[in-house]
Amino acid sequence: MTDNTSVGGGSRPDAGVSALKGRTGAGAPAETRGQTTIADGVVAKIAGMAAREVPGINLGAGMARALGAVRERVPGGGGGEAVTRGVKVEVGERQAAVDLDVVIEYGASIVDVAGDVRTNVISAVERMTGLEVVEVNITVGDVHLPDEEEETEPEEGRVR
Repeated sequence: MTDNTSVGGGSRPDAGVSALKGRTGAGAPAETRGQTTIADGVVAKIAGMAAREVPGINLGAGMARALGAVRERVPGGGGGEAVTRGVKVEVGERQAAVDLDVVIEYGASIVDVAGDVRTNVISAVERMTGLEVVEVNITVGDVHLPDEEEETEPEEGRVR
């Protein structure tokens, strides 16, 4: 990242949010008066949704995916966290960086899917937030085989 950007989680009192400042004063257009603050979680959700739009990809690798699947089955267990599972972001005042942990479907080209994910995430985050995405790092942690059972399917009980 460039040195003119402070990154979320730093020593700023408003760490974890991005502030996009507009011009102020009576001569400035109404849409530029004031400040817009974007939380890290918002950018993470946008990136997670954009990544999931690409065919052949699942977010979250290994234990994170398994624990997330269990949490989703428990009432009140944080189903909203599924969108950001496998997504980590750093948000500065004008820039953002995204890290994704993914599982690719067997048979899909990892290079092509990663490129599609990167393009989709950059486009969505920049369009929706106005932040410049400086990097999207993708870690492929697993390949999902067609004969593997999906971890989210509940097991049949023995007693009714």
